[in-house]
Amino acid sequence: MNLLNPPAYSAAEIQARVLYQDSRVVIMNKPYGLQVHYGTKATDHLERYLHHLTEDCAEPPRLAHRLDKDTAGCLVLARDGDAAARLGAYFLSGRIAKTYWAVVQGRPRQETGTIDMPLLKVRIPGGSKVVVHLDGKPALTDWRLLASDGNLSWLELHPRTGRMHQIRAHCAYYGLPLLGDPIYGAEQPARLPLHLLARHIAFPDLDGGGTIAATAPPPPHMAATFGHRGWAVPPLP
Repeated sequence: MNLLNPPAYSAAEIQARVLYQDSRVVIMNKPYGLQVHYGTKATDHLERYLHHLTEDCAEPPRLAHRLDKDTAGCLVLARDGDAAARLGAYFLSGRIAKTYWAVVQGRPRQETGTIDMPLLKVRIPGGSKVVVHLDGKPALTDWRLLASDGNLSWLELHPRTGRMHQIRAHCAYYGLPLLGDPIYGAEQPARLPLHLLARHIAFPDLDGGGTIAATAPPPPHMAATFGHRGWAVPPLP
C-alpha cells in the first residue's frame, strides 16, 4: 500500500459495485470522480482496485474501454486477453449499445432528435477537448427528453459513435450544456459535479447465445438533483 496515497475504496466497496460478471466479463458501476487509468496528475485511479475483482482468474480484469473521470456508471472489464480483443472489436464495430443520462441546462425545442456533428480533438491548457469542426471525425448522438422544469432538463442519450467527450460537446453545441461541466458548460455560480451517467450497456455474449446487459443507478449528486425536481427514477431491472 502507498501510505502517501491510501486507497479511497475498500475491497468490499469495489466488489459491491459489480453489476454483472461471468467467466469472461465484468461490468461495474464506476464511481464519480475516479479516473480509470494511471496518470501523472492522478492521485487515485481504478486500476489500483481491479485486483479486488480477480475471483478465481490468474490475473485482474482489464479495462475494455474508458469513461471520463467525472462520468459515473457502466464500465466494461475483460477477464482475459481474448475477451479484451473481442470487446474491443465490439466497440469498434458498434455492437455495444450504450445509454446515458444527463442533466442539461435549458430545455430542447423538441422531444427527441439526433445530433450529427463531426468532432475534432484540440489541445487546450492542461489537456484536450473536442470542437465541432468539418475536419473532425463523424459523431452521431440520438437523444430524447425524459423530464424538464424549464431551467434544467433530463435527457436520455444514445451515442452511435464513441468520440472523446461526444455527449458533452454535442449537448453544448446544441445549446444544452451539461450541468457541472467545467470544459463545455456555461458559467455557473458554484462548481457542481458533472451530471452524466453511463446508465445502461448491452452487447452480445462473447460465447454466443444471448445478450449481456447491465444498468447503473444515478450517483448521489444526480439522484439528489432528480429528487429536488420530483423526477422519478425507474427502478433497476
